[in-house]
Amino acid sequence: MTDAPVVHLAQGAARGVWRDASAAFLGVPFAEPPVGEHRFAAPVPAARWEGVRDCTEYGATAQVRPLAEVTAIPEPSIPGDSILNVNVFTPAPGRADAGLPVFVWIHGGGYKAGSPASPWYDGFAFNRDGIVTVTISYRLGFDGFGWIPDAPHNRGLLDQIAALQWVRDNIATFGGDAGNVTIGGQSAGGGSVWALLLSPLARGLFHAAISHSGSLSPQPAEVARASGAAMARLAGVEWTRAGLAALTNTQLLDLTDQLEASPPPTSLADAVAGIVGGGGFGLAFTPYVDGAVLTGSVADALRDGVGADVPLLMGATAHEFTSAGPMFAPLLAAGTVADALAGTALAPVAEEYLAEYADLPGGEASVVGQLMTDTMYRMPMVRWAGLRRDAPTWLYDFCWLHAGTGLAGHCADLPFAWDNLGAERVAQSCGPDAPQALADAMHGAWVEFIRTHRAPWPTWAEGKVAMVYDAESTVRPAYALEQRLVDALDTTRA
Repeated sequence: MTDAPVVHLAQGAARGVWRDASAAFLGVPFAEPPVGEHRFAAPVPAARWEGVRDCTEYGATAQVRPLAEVTAIPEPSIPGDSILNVNVFTPAPGRADAGLPVFVWIHGGGYKAGSPASPWYDGFAFNRDGIVTVTISYRLGFDGFGWIPDAPHNRGLLDQIAALQWVRDNIATFGGDAGNVTIGGQSAGGGSVWALLLSPLARGLFHAAISHSGSLSPQPAEVARASGAAMARLAGVEWTRAGLAALTNTQLLDLTDQLEASPPPTSLADAVAGIVGGGGFGLAFTPYVDGAVLTGSVADALRDGVGADVPLLMGATAHEFTSAGPMFAPLLAAGTVADALAGTALAPVAEEYLAEYADLPGGEASVVGQLMTDTMYRMPMVRWAGLRRDAPTWLYDFCWLHAGTGLAGHCADLPFAWDNLGAERVAQSCGPDAPQALADAMHGAWVEFIRTHRAPWPTWAEGKVAMVYDAESTVRPAYALEQRLVDALDTTRA
């Protein structure tokens, strides 16, 4: 294949690049750059262009800087204004009759960072297996999720919805079937999957969903409103689109760091109580209840049957943020985790919990990190699976341990699901001995789910079992301790 692949979109023609048996179209705009008159506005569909647009390099990213100097996932920041773009990987460019299933991916990053241009999200393996893959961008931080009285709410989610509308209208020219779209995401991307599953504005734009380590606790409107007002006060500008538009993204990020700063807990009891009560991380700008994009809590929506018609595959890693536990080690000099748990709603399960995690690398401090893992990710997932009742829901538990840390940490499942073990930084994040057989099993299940909207093991409602991914992957009862933690919380709140 010597001729560059060209597809014809609603906006004009786009040129991609062949990579062996599939093609990539990178940085394709789905909306106008959110600058100038479009700053803090709802996304505006990308304008038409003349000629053939070169789409052979990744476009600008909403991420200005990553969450840390070195992150688990390589997440490039690419400068530029046209940040609302998609990357399409396809084995069938220009073949509108191919009718291949479509997988749309939403990156994570705490709603303030992350990049769709990560090499971990290259769709070559899904292409090999007959799936068109799309990675999307969306506005982050205050630009995406800050409350401004005269601006649309949840702009980051509106961007995701606009990207899905673009997929609906254009994916056929890439060989994809607009009637067979699965959305997926990890961490904040997994939380975004939940937001889209429950948003009335996203109905009909996708037909199945995959949430990796997805946690969503929409901020109440009054909290989001207060955070937006606090940003304007801290910046010394009017709390309006015009006033806040005077600030660059970098300035807004710096101010966000100030808003999110809080004094560390002075006792282990306070630290554990905070984790049990709120999960562990306080992010200022995340999805919030606005009455239109998001109308209420996840639990209330699920009780009402919202999203019950959409098949869902979800799971978590065994030790998402367990490695954060050592930061609590200084507090152990004046108290034990057992005593701290005794003062919380989890007291009835404390003895069992401590016994379960007695051998964690890092000792007792790591138990506090495990508590963050469970309250932020694993417990909400079990709660929500139960609230979906008989809706088609499959769970997995990723338990492959990094040879160096002895943990299955946040993000570690992604290269296996994407069958991309050779990508940059996988050896550091997942261990140098990551088994291809595990990638074959996990990726194969994802391919089957994207094709058929069924995972190759029983649903959660059929027996409270999950696929446990490890050196030897098996289907077995799972998340029983997390369910008892949820029950203890519910009993106290009742």
